[in-house]
Amino acid sequence: MAVRFILTDYVNWLLAHAVYDKLDDGSYTGRIPQCKGVIAFGTTLRECEDELHSTLEDWILLGLKLGHPLPVIADINLNKEPAYEPVEAV
Repeated sequence: MAVRFILTDYVNWLLAHAVYDKLDDGSYTGRIPQCKGVIAFGTTLRECEDELHSTLEDWILLGLKLGHPLPVIADINLNKEPAYEPVEAV
């Protein structure tokens, strides 16, 4: 049975749908259309990708902490209340 990490799947799906543009000065900008305000800049494409990844993770964690609605992506809904299992289940 394969282990599935929901948050990792969520982040990877969004990053796979990121949009990157090369700016006039040769630097790059990246954004994720499904996530308002998630944008990053970098002097190289790789730097921009890394910055976008970090920005996305921060955006998700802040959204979870503040209770902001997050987009449902690939049937992954992070807006659900967590279900707690009894300690005996571990």
